[in-house]
Amino acid sequence: MTVPLWILAVLAVPTFLIGLWLAGVFLKEFFRPSGGDADPDAAEALGLLPAERQNTKYAGPLPAGVDATLAAVRGGDWKAAAKLLHDIGRDWDRRSWATGLLGGIAADDDEWLLAWEADRPDDPDAAIVRARSTVILGGQMRGAKRAKYTTGEQFAGFHRMLERSREEIARAAALNPDDPTPYVTEIAVALGLGYPHAEMDRLWSEITARAPHHYEAHYMALQYWCAKWRGSEKLATDFAERAAANAPLGSLLTVLPLIAHFEHDQSDDSEVDRTPTMIGRVDAGLADAAAADQTHPRLPELRHLLAYYLALQNRDAAALEQFRLVDGHVDALPWRYRGSEEEMAAFYCRIRNASAQAVAAESAD
Repeated sequence: MTVPLWILAVLAVPTFLIGLWLAGVFLKEFFRPSGGDADPDAAEALGLLPAERQNTKYAGPLPAGVDATLAAVRGGDWKAAAKLLHDIGRDWDRRSWATGLLGGIAADDDEWLLAWEADRPDDPDAAIVRARSTVILGGQMRGAKRAKYTTGEQFAGFHRMLERSREEIARAAALNPDDPTPYVTEIAVALGLGYPHAEMDRLWSEITARAPHHYEAHYMALQYWCAKWRGSEKLATDFAERAAANAPLGSLLTVLPLIAHFEHDQSDDSEVDRTPTMIGRVDAGLADAAAADQTHPRLPELRHLLAYYLALQNRDAAALEQFRLVDGHVDALPWRYRGSEEEMAAFYCRIRNASAQAVAAESAD
């Protein structure tokens, strides 16, 4: 049921990948949940937005001022990018998120980054943005299709960019030895080039020595340990459970067991999402979200998964609370794996509308 596809839109957006940002992720083409054709009226009566008004670029609203900063950077103002990273300082979670956004812009047009590098040749901030942009560019060169539909030329460009990024990552790390972001960026390279487990373990040691509970690092490492990449369901689940158990409340890392479950779930039966274990995972996520910095740029990613699983568990009132907090943005799991932007938004609204309708019906009774 789960059909893996290469999508190395890594770290360019807050999912992410920045996700994925997001990220190195695969696409799920089929989904279990049945929301039916829920009437959107109940959701719209609550002020929730229709599918055509959902933002498909971000998991949640950008922090105050960041949208204007990114617009300035797209207009060629490298000093706006430099100020953003300077102001973030040693907040490593926010730094990796911001450099992913900037790297995505540079992958499309790097004139402003070239100007930054020329003015400040040894600036570690410019160096890490360059490294991230090269990884993202490699993913763009490869494309998002399966291997059999990807040309040898595309693969060659992909591998060439990833190899080049390794040099840039090493340079960024040397310029700012305390920064985990270069090593977090290298996880995407580990996925694309197929690092063996021992090499991934070495890379992980570098990260955790600097930031033991780094959100993006854990998200990306979990991808590595998934069966679709370099691991297995057991390796991914063990990694996720261990990380969540050892993380402080508010770190958002309770999302990891939910992701591990989602990535390996091939059942058509929603009962697998309603087990005591899954209910406990969702409850832990709710407590984590409540304790987190409410301005954390990754918090919406946890909220999206909480809303989804709360809906599958028929905990519709609680699901609707989470939906309210993220509504208007859908670039997050599980919607992100749906396919096109239109399908992503439509799937999100289908599940959300079903919860809204269930809550409305209960209130009417």
